Amino acid sequence: LSLDYFYGIDANRFATYSNTPEGRIRNLGYSAIATLNIPIWNWGAIHSKVRQSELRREQVHIELSAAQRKLIAGLRTLYAEADAARIQLDVLQQSADLAAQSVQLTLLRYQGGEATALEVVDAQNALVTARNNFDDGQSRYRVAIANLQTLTGVF
Repeated sequence: LSLDYFYGIDANRFATYSNTPEGRIRNLGYSAIATLNIPIWNWGAIHSKVRQSELRREQVHIELSAAQRKLIAGLRTLYAEADAARIQLDVLQQSADLAAQSVQLTLLRYQGGEATALEVVDAQNALVTARNNFDDGQSRYRVAIANLQTLTGVF
């Protein structure tokens, strides 16, 4: 439903009155128009718009589901990486402890005259390598935890 109302000068020249042989005619006028529009047939436009909305909603649900699956997969991957780094760190700690014990035993053997200086140096090199590997393992573990905390927050 629409309603239009017009009021103004109804003449070719700007004047409120015109002089004619019949007398003075007023140039100001008004008019009103009312329109009622009732669609009887719209060629299926409403059904098409409803279907488009349903398809859009379905697509959004699919995209949401895919994003959730991707997030969960990423979280599981990061958790598995952190778990593997923790297990490796435990093994590297044991290796460093064994290397330290080996140095002590080799020094005792050297002091007792049963080992050479070369064996002591080799044991010390093995200890340094084991400690370096442990430090690398700690770095890997901390990076894995930081990556996991990026998704989950600090825990």
